[in-house]
Amino acid sequence: MAIHLYKTSTPGTRNGAVDSQVKSNPRNNLIYGQHRCGKGRNARGIITARHRGGGHKRLYRKIDFRRNEKDIYGRIVIIEYDPNRNAYICLIHYRDGEKRYILHPRGAIIGDTIVSGTEVPIKMGNALPLSAV
Repeated sequence: MAIHLYKTSTPGTRNGAVDSQVKSNPRNNLIYGQHRCGKGRNARGIITARHRGGGHKRLYRKIDFRRNEKDIYGRIVIIEYDPNRNAYICLIHYRDGEKRYILHPRGAIIGDTIVSGTEVPIKMGNALPLSAV
């Protein structure tokens, strides 16, 4: 993975780096607007915790935590930043045409294939049930 280093123009941009493989335009059918009315407010909408509020609007990405596409190989197409969690996510294109987001496995790169099931090899990105480990 190539890392892009910024030239320092202000003290806030000093020592900044961005991974160049990370894209930021999500798929439209895998995201939706999340209603976030928290920000230190109670049930009536009155601020009870001071100095909380504002922030940028964030769209929620639907993550496939169940990995129930059994024995169907998928290819990592895009690695994206997820603003709702402190982890990267991957867009997977499965061979049956379905597209899903999963949490990015450490060490996986664009073009790797992953699969989930009971008789799959143990490697980074594959998902096995606990009974098969």
